[in-house]
Amino acid sequence: MVSGLMQWALLTVEIWCSEVGLSVNPNKTGLVTFTWKRKLQGFFEPRFFGVKLSLSGQVKYLGIILDSRLTWKEHVEVKMRKAHNLLWACRRAFGAGWGLGPKVVHWLYVTIVRPTLTFASLVWWPGCQTASTKKQLSKVQRLACLGITGVIHMTPTGVMEAFIGLPPIGIGDPRGGEVGGTSPMELGVLVLPSPPNEDIAAY
Repeated sequence: MVSGLMQWALLTVEIWCSEVGLSVNPNKTGLVTFTWKRKLQGFFEPRFFGVKLSLSGQVKYLGIILDSRLTWKEHVEVKMRKAHNLLWACRRAFGAGWGLGPKVVHWLYVTIVRPTLTFASLVWWPGCQTASTKKQLSKVQRLACLGITGVIHMTPTGVMEAFIGLPPIGIGDPRGGEVGGTSPMELGVLVLPSPPNEDIAAY
């Protein structure tokens, strides 16, 4: 029944495209069934403009990877890899005693890296509720916090987040959250002149 409805809907789209003079590439059309069942009784692959649509395990739509069971595992992994790549690209522009200042690094993270990571998270946030995923997300933000503050690597992540006003990412915050307005960074009292050594941990 489901396959028949899909075939009827696709035929309707074909007729409409012909009427308005639009063309569609069926080879770029994905077909995914969102179900936990291993076998679908009576299911057949519909045709679209004469091309049989192949069933796949996932499809990318508007930057979101939708897998057949909506576990969001692949999407979360891709997002975290992209965030890591962006952070390391920014990392080339500053060091312990040279390069971009703390406020600029903070701006790069909250305006470029974090929005890239949390884009459309209102949809896929259930995939971030496992302990392993939360740990990986925390590692991404920890790397950013180390770049912003310049403290030694043994500094706890929670301390750095509280100091610069970053809410924990992916923990009870499906939309990504916003930077707090009462942090030393926001109040303009953050004194981090990119010291030549690691004594800043005492601050």
